[in-house]
Amino acid sequence: MKTFFSNIKGDAFGGITAGIVALPLALAFGVSSGLGPTAGLYGAIFISFFAALFGGTSTQISGPTAPMTAVSMIVIAGIIASNDGDIAKALPIILTVFLLAGLIQVGLGVLGLGKYIRYIPYPVVSGFMTAIGVIILLTQILPSLGYYPKEDLEFVNTFNAEAKQIILEKILKDEAGSGPLVLENFKETINRSSEITQNSILKESKTLAAKNTSGALGAIKAIPKALQHINWLELILAMGTIIIIYGFKRITKSVPSTLVALIVMSGIAVSFNLKYRPIEEIPNGLPIPNLQIFTNFSLSSITPYVFTALTLALLGAIDSLLTSVVADNMTKTKHKPNKELIGQGIGNSIAAIFGGIPGAGATIRTVVNITSGGKTKLSGMIAGIMLLVILLGLGPVASQIPAAVLAGILITVGIGVMDYKGLKAIPALPKDIKVGPLKMSSEVLIMLIVLLLSTFWNLVYAVGIGLVIASLMFMKKIGDLTAKGSDVKSLKEDIWADEDEFPENLKEEVFIKHIEGPLFFGSTSDFQALTLQIPKTAKTIILRLGRMPYLDQSGLYTIEDMLLELKKNDVTILFVGLLEQPRYMMERIGIIPNFISNKYIFNTFHDSLNWVKSNVKDTN
Repeated sequence: MKTFFSNIKGDAFGGITAGIVALPLALAFGVSSGLGPTAGLYGAIFISFFAALFGGTSTQISGPTAPMTAVSMIVIAGIIASNDGDIAKALPIILTVFLLAGLIQVGLGVLGLGKYIRYIPYPVVSGFMTAIGVIILLTQILPSLGYYPKEDLEFVNTFNAEAKQIILEKILKDEAGSGPLVLENFKETINRSSEITQNSILKESKTLAAKNTSGALGAIKAIPKALQHINWLELILAMGTIIIIYGFKRITKSVPSTLVALIVMSGIAVSFNLKYRPIEEIPNGLPIPNLQIFTNFSLSSITPYVFTALTLALLGAIDSLLTSVVADNMTKTKHKPNKELIGQGIGNSIAAIFGGIPGAGATIRTVVNITSGGKTKLSGMIAGIMLLVILLGLGPVASQIPAAVLAGILITVGIGVMDYKGLKAIPALPKDIKVGPLKMSSEVLIMLIVLLLSTFWNLVYAVGIGLVIASLMFMKKIGDLTAKGSDVKSLKEDIWADEDEFPENLKEEVFIKHIEGPLFFGSTSDFQALTLQIPKTAKTIILRLGRMPYLDQSGLYTIEDMLLELKKNDVTILFVGLLEQPRYMMERIGIIPNFISNKYIFNTFHDSLNWVKSNVKDTN
């Protein structure tokens, strides 16, 4: 307890300051997610408190972040669209997915997988982070212009025909689900067609309009419409927010510029009684658990989103552990990655139960906490309590915040989250591959693929594809390097130091192969060429394996095929310096002793040389 309360003053100031910084971002991320500002606040409160309490980074401040919100936004939009646009119907499923993501994070920590997160290639992370920034920027253009597609009746009415078809298909599906279709069913279907009212068509059309303008691609398609219906007041509020955020930083950084922009622009809008669009109302009172997560649980409704939950969990893990590294560098401490994952998972799970959006360790808020004096877990817990106090005391006031102000805040977040370091490095990276007529860096290619796929297709699959491509390219490079180190060369071209005493008269009869580095699936193609390069005069081959530390299944079967081919030609093979792991692999499938008996396995080259002198004759 002494350690926990050893820095109360510093932790209190750090936590309060971090909580104040988190407030506008929590509201903005909540609105951006599609669940409203309350979901953002609940996420910030519970994740901050419980991730700090159970986590492994003393100074970490957690809550909704740009990457987590961008993925959540897509998940939420998809589930709402598949539930007839009814957010109340979709909410239990959405929160169950978030709860599952939190539980997966706890599982990753318990299994000790936190230390492996750092192996995700930088180009994948870079492309993903830049895509997050682009997505946030594009999706906030519409609200900053004051354009909401669901409220543009002219645009909504263009989906009427499709809406009627969807409603009719649902009726037919319901009828088919109740049993075999017979004449009476069709009569019932005809009677139920009266349910296709103007209100139902309008509701379905609004759902389609929202779906078609969601995400980055949808926002781009809607921009021409938005420019025709600009709400100048909303645009001025958004632009004023952006100007204050960047301008105030030039004056001082001791006060969060986002909070200043939020207060100033909201104050102007309210004081002058402007006809602006406020955010959704923030309810009074303590957060209440959403028990429908458990009472309405259905495995079939969650199954399609298991991979999405895993992606959220992994993304939150990466986001948090990267922030932990930043905190370590600032405080000269060392975080516990697995414990941090458990803490983040518990925080996300509890936040989901109370209706909050998922989050992770937040770099800016963590830095603010440290520079303000925070040193222990108490600071993160105080940040969560601070937000709860604001929710309880200022909920009705916060409900008056203009939506355009939060859009302006998010635009600056989108600009800030992009990986400019990675983008600036593009011209300097070596151009090691050819794509058609173009030469470019393989790492740049990976970054661009992840960036484009994340922005315009699917964040979840983009990361997976990026990881696969990065892994394949890595294996290709390692294979090339291994092949260079184990070129098939005759003794005359390049010899090792202990080979200079080899009898000159036997150099036509004996062929020496050096293998340096692991023989695995990425390097087997060059090894397969060995039999083609062996001189016809050679009746004995010495395989020097002392520098081959590892042999995988692909390499194992490649060696087996080579031995089969050489045995057909009555060639004798000697193994020299065979190490423990490759020997174990060969013994498992019988290469030793079926193809190579123990008498042909030598510890040193000198031993094999003695055998050659005694058993090989000069015939050429």
